[in-house]
Amino acid sequence: MTRQIKTNCPRDCYDGCGIVVEVRDHGRHRVLGDPDHPVSRGKLCSKCAVAYNGVWQDPGARLQFPLKRVGAKGGTAFVRISWAEALDTVAARMQDAMASHGPQSILHTHYSGTLSLLGFLFPNRLFNFLGASEVDPDSICNAAGHVAWSLLYGSSIQGFDPRTARDTHCILVWGANPSHSAPHAHEHWLNETLGKVIVVDPLRTETAAAADLHLQPRPGTDAALAFGLLHCLRLMGHFDDAYIAAHTVGYDEIAADIDRATPAWTEAQTGVPAADLHTAAAIYGAGPSLLWCGQGLQRQATGGNVMRAIGLLPALTGNIGKPGAGFCYLNITPVFAGIDLAWLGGAALAPREITKVSHMELAARLERPDEFKVFFSWNTNPLASAPEQARLRAALQRPDLFMVVSDLFMTDSARFADIVLPAASFLEYDDLTFSYFHLIMGAQAKVGEPLGESLPNAEIFRRLATALGLREPALHEPDRALLDAMMAQMNTGYDFDELKRRGHFTLGDSAAPWYADQVFETPSGRIEIASAQAEVMGLPRTPQPWADVPPPDGQFRFLTPASKWRMNDSYANDPHIVERSGPAALHVNPRGRARRRAGGGFQRHRPPAVDRAYRRQRPARDRAVVQGPLADAGRHADERELRAQRPQRRHGRQHQRPLHAGQRGPRDLRFARVDCRS
Repeated sequence: MTRQIKTNCPRDCYDGCGIVVEVRDHGRHRVLGDPDHPVSRGKLCSKCAVAYNGVWQDPGARLQFPLKRVGAKGGTAFVRISWAEALDTVAARMQDAMASHGPQSILHTHYSGTLSLLGFLFPNRLFNFLGASEVDPDSICNAAGHVAWSLLYGSSIQGFDPRTARDTHCILVWGANPSHSAPHAHEHWLNETLGKVIVVDPLRTETAAAADLHLQPRPGTDAALAFGLLHCLRLMGHFDDAYIAAHTVGYDEIAADIDRATPAWTEAQTGVPAADLHTAAAIYGAGPSLLWCGQGLQRQATGGNVMRAIGLLPALTGNIGKPGAGFCYLNITPVFAGIDLAWLGGAALAPREITKVSHMELAARLERPDEFKVFFSWNTNPLASAPEQARLRAALQRPDLFMVVSDLFMTDSARFADIVLPAASFLEYDDLTFSYFHLIMGAQAKVGEPLGESLPNAEIFRRLATALGLREPALHEPDRALLDAMMAQMNTGYDFDELKRRGHFTLGDSAAPWYADQVFETPSGRIEIASAQAEVMGLPRTPQPWADVPPPDGQFRFLTPASKWRMNDSYANDPHIVERSGPAALHVNPRGRARRRAGGGFQRHRPPAVDRAYRRQRPARDRAVVQGPLADAGRHADERELRAQRPQRRHGRQHQRPLHAGQRGPRDLRFARVDCRS
């Protein structure tokens, strides 16, 4: 006998899909897309469709019981212990550390292993209450973009409502790969727009191949390309002078830079043909237009400057605050829904300012024997994502460093732990989910009991608070009370049980009119092209038309795009995904191979040390990046296959050829993919 339960996907993904689970009395449940959900439309992505029906429900793969290490750190020798022994051991070591070195000697790292709100935020209450140190989560992912657009617009978390695409003339996707990181947006949202789609990406991704126009700049030249587009937009009369005068500050400080960014200069800097530059400017400038900047875009040495430069496009053309216009980096939908995320994470519980550690310096900081004595990793896998892997692994070998890992699986990080705590999956507890693109909130519904003795994140930390002898009520608040409080904050008019029945809800009946009042949360209340705050941070006052200097011959630039089958290291342990994704592959075009032979092999290249204030906060790639120019790319080796797979564009223009086929002008990179999972 089977019955169906609606739930939602909590993965770190733009889509935020709805799910229907066919619950079976015997055997594995069947996890499917919810046909009533406006994003999933009855279909899950290639990653989740396999893993949720595979390794997520595999008792042999899941951690089911607390474990204690009995062998060398990094090895596989663990023994099963009880929850009481595990939590008492962890609590004792935490108490010893606090007594000898203070609460700041406890360092915890976490991120987006799950984005359901309780699992994502509630555990912070314990660490905040203690005054423990924290690895800054966004420093591994998207911090530079947040800093950049907060300087420019006052906010980086309130982008356009995707529903406004029905009124747009153009969607400009810059540095995002929806085909692999937002597959439903690729398949439906971009495909169904009446407007033209422009993609800017050094790689010819499936989304780029399906676009009306693909601009393929050399890696590291995005800011120069943005200024080149601005030059063309100004010459074509697409600057909104009245808007610039009324709602921006500092345009006069960049006008000369825009004047100098001629099509010829831009082509020389970026490799994008001048003709394509003109075409893109004509399409975007006709407006109304949308700008979607991906998180991968700002994961480069001058990523903050890149974001500020690209962000000038809507500001100078007036593509803000009207239907079909806007910009988007991320939408933190729970905030718009009314949920107090600071309350949920216990920010007010902290007795002092929390010590923050960047992922960029994690290995170096853990090397210091007198700074951190306990390292707690939950909701993340730093030994598959943090930089300086060899150095980090050596630091984790410290005999005096006590490490705790909470996870669903025996990850690289868990193998270094002294105590491993088994976490429940999203199918095993109630929670709330959200999309950080679409304005949709969902119910995560418990489908079955946790495997073995695994526990939801929130319950693990409630029990740890008890083991520590802490009586603060906020540390023991049960899930249902938290869910009821969030439902009240959202003021939906119904309770969590009704939300589970419905599955999800969308904020508002129509597209949110963000910035219609043209008020921005900057010091001036305007869009700050010139920023005094940036100067204080040691950054240029205005965005700069920079382009990375190409490395010498024999050195190469190495990019690691999103995987169609994995989400960073998530899903990489599913045998079916391992089979389908195949071995790691490096793609170099023919001229690049010839250059490698002439130069004697691959060499590592580091970019010049610029934009240091951004780099202190900017995220690193989840995988290693080696820099350097590749040769003329031309078309992707599989482009004919990609064109054949391109879905029909609805509402007319079916199978229209891209305006640029990728054959003209110099190119640096056709396609490069290496999964360097540790």
